[in-house]
Amino acid sequence: MVLECVLNVSEGRNGSVLHALGLAAGSHLLDQHTDPHHHRGVLTLAGPQVEEAARRVASEAVARIDMRSHQGGHPRLGAADVVPFTPLEGSSLDDALAARDRFARWAAESLGVPCFVYGPERSLPEVRRGAFRSLAPTTGPSLPHPSAGAMSVGARGLLVAYNLWLTPGSDVQVAQQVAAAIRSPGIRALGLDLDGAAQVSCNLIDPFAVGPDAAFDAVARHVAIARAELVGLVPARLLETIPSSRWRTLDLSPSRTIEARLEKAGLDGAGRGGQ
Repeated sequence: MVLECVLNVSEGRNGSVLHALGLAAGSHLLDQHTDPHHHRGVLTLAGPQVEEAARRVASEAVARIDMRSHQGGHPRLGAADVVPFTPLEGSSLDDALAARDRFARWAAESLGVPCFVYGPERSLPEVRRGAFRSLAPTTGPSLPHPSAGAMSVGARGLLVAYNLWLTPGSDVQVAQQVAAAIRSPGIRALGLDLDGAAQVSCNLIDPFAVGPDAAFDAVARHVAIARAELVGLVPARLLETIPSSRWRTLDLSPSRTIEARLEKAGLDGAGRGGQ
């Protein structure tokens, strides 16, 4: 059984903290993306003991990140902000749900951090809108941790996080209008102002229906794009659906697939350590 965990932390600027988080992930770390504008780090973990790796990273994040002084462009609830488990080959959504629920219980009991679960019951945007207002934590205290806030712990299918930076001088209101125009069942989008630069930040929640190429083209129909930015990794079979002539413009490459990184880490399809 192989699960992926794309753990989002509210730190994208402090190099020593980011280094410590990467060390905590150990050999399960396939990719680490940092963004000082979002003030966010994204660690892609996978492997047979990925839950243990996610617990180590979350513990480090809670110990080192103080949300009371956090300022960044991305919506967030806490230090170890989003912890989603995704089934890879040989695993099912039920496996991801079981990992999610174990993690949420552990984080509440061991770290004292309230957790909101998402997946089949509710979406991540619903958690962000309702947390501590219309929605009580699934596990843990009823109020945020003083410095670490709360966690959103999920079980979901493959998702691609994808940012499109608009040309210099573009207004954030334009980015917000474009984000509203391109939203669909397969794509969530926000228009953000990041230190004076406008960005359309996307979650491609059905990437085989709306992939990076389709998201890029949808935004480009409304406004000029300066550059694309892939956050994390994509499945190899998604890359195969996109003409290789577009990969560079779309910030894609064969080395940035889940399968390539699993192979590099020495994991076979069954999730056992390779030789």
